[in-house]
Amino acid sequence: MAGELQKTLGRRVRAEREKLGLSQEKLAERLGYHRTYLGALERGERNLTLTSLEALAERLGIDPLDLLRG
Repeated sequence: MAGELQKTLGRRVRAEREKLGLSQEKLAERLGYHRTYLGALERGERNLTLTSLEALAERLGIDPLDLLRG
């Protein structure tokens, strides 16, 4: 069960990216992230702070809790 929240977050970020019709590279550029960081985030390999989660959600234009819901 460890890391399930990270994986859920990653799936939600990927879904939002696909909804926007953007590649990882384009979304990373839009968010001010490196492409490899975004890839790791989508794979559930990054452990975000709450501050980072809030900033990411704001940049995506969604509620932070929506990124944590499966």
